[in-house]
Amino acid sequence: MKEVLLRLEELLFPSIVDVAVLSVDVNIAIVRVDARCTAGGATCPGCGTWSDQVHGSYLRFPADVPSGGRSVVLQLRVRRFTCRNAECGRRTFVEQITGLTRRHGQQTERLRSTLAAIGLALAGRAGARLAHVLGVSVSRSTVLRLVDALAEAEVPIPRVVGVDEYATRKGRHYGTVLVDVETRRPIDLLPDREGSSLAAWLAQRPGIEVVCRDRAPFFAEGATAGAPQAVQVADRWHLWHNLAEAAERSTAQHRQCLRVLVPETPETSETEPDPAEEPSSSPWPTGHRFADRTRTMHGTIHALVEAGHSRRAIQRQLGMTSRTVKRYADAARPEDLFTGQWQARTSVLDEYKTYLDDRWNEGCTNASTLWEEIVPLGYKGSYQRVRAYLHQKRTSPRPVTARPPSPRTVAGWILRRPETLPETEHLQLKSVRANCPEIDALTRHVRSFAIMLTERQGERLPDWLEAVRQDDLPSLHTLAAGIDRDRDAVIAGLTLPWNSGVVEGHVNRIKMLKRQMFGRAGFNLLRKRVLLAP
Repeated sequence: MKEVLLRLEELLFPSIVDVAVLSVDVNIAIVRVDARCTAGGATCPGCGTWSDQVHGSYLRFPADVPSGGRSVVLQLRVRRFTCRNAECGRRTFVEQITGLTRRHGQQTERLRSTLAAIGLALAGRAGARLAHVLGVSVSRSTVLRLVDALAEAEVPIPRVVGVDEYATRKGRHYGTVLVDVETRRPIDLLPDREGSSLAAWLAQRPGIEVVCRDRAPFFAEGATAGAPQAVQVADRWHLWHNLAEAAERSTAQHRQCLRVLVPETPETSETEPDPAEEPSSSPWPTGHRFADRTRTMHGTIHALVEAGHSRRAIQRQLGMTSRTVKRYADAARPEDLFTGQWQARTSVLDEYKTYLDDRWNEGCTNASTLWEEIVPLGYKGSYQRVRAYLHQKRTSPRPVTARPPSPRTVAGWILRRPETLPETEHLQLKSVRANCPEIDALTRHVRSFAIMLTERQGERLPDWLEAVRQDDLPSLHTLAAGIDRDRDAVIAGLTLPWNSGVVEGHVNRIKMLKRQMFGRAGFNLLRKRVLLAP
């Protein structure tokens, strides 16, 4: 029996000494382990005096890590000792088993560590649900309290630190994350993104040699004030992203040059009439209510005449007068019936149709907008007449014409490696460059910057800036002015191997953690989960 208990002690408490297992009671839902401490005495937590004078004992029932889906509870007999130091404020104290119990603790230390790890991974509600599945009944508040009670991790002063912002409430409130670029681990979170906060943090760590950042002015000011000895490195991805935005804006400013990629449609011969147009003798096109009704009735009456029906029989069958039947039967075409006051009738809109057609071709198809535009020009008619005219244009078949590529597409051709472009896109870009000197200059500058970035030739940056200023490219001029204000950091970013890629990865992780907690968690809990979670 003694050997069995010793094996149970090794199995249940492999890293804890001075614990003896007396018995184990197992039922369908719970495992109860009866144990006691075997140490000869204990140290007073108040004065540190050793004592072996037992004042009394009592039972504690701390919950332990579950086993096989069953809850495990220790029935632990602990002793109360009398402090031998007469000057100590404690008369008695209770022994604590290192690695197993703590004062007023209702869980063992290893169960607390397990629940804290669950809380770091899943936070409150999800952590409590997982703990329940594992066999531990615990509330979400307890899980969060265990996470909050975790000690701060001891982090050595980094040599290369990366800094970036993260949003606690997008567009309104931001914080700052700092990452050790060499170990790829987050080392701190700041509740704001002010330059003064970053400067104070850096000033407390004088061993920092390199600061990787984006080109935000508050980070530049904070790094300069807090770590003047450190080299500031502008992130290469942000530089390329800024260049891509400037390239797209420049391409959009010369979108007319992209029409060279649209094949010209042959003009319609003047000798051949357009079949879509109605003859001059037909004032109503297809779709007009009166014209369609007239054409339908004309076809019906002529079909009955050809079938051998007399005009009197047609009159009785259709409920029409003999004069009306005669008029339809004598007309060879339906257009011959379009006579009277509707023939070649003028409209108050006629003199404004040219203006409406031009605006329609420019892309403005809103009837209300166009009506508001022609009223100051002298139009006295109604809005409904304008709407009917535009509805006629909208429903009439229009020729399908090719559209030029968008500025974003052409900017993508410029930004990609030339050797990766398909042959068709390469030829199209070549055609645009031949037709537009500005886009040709833009392409040369972008590809020159790409070589400088990928091959880390930062010493060429001043020449590149000077070359950009020689061409009429306002968007690139704006980018060049911003780079010139942060020239040293940009040259370092284009020369040194450091970058902020690992920081961007942790920003994405912070987004995931924040959304996982549905925005209800405070800064302290978020900081614990970011810094302590594996």
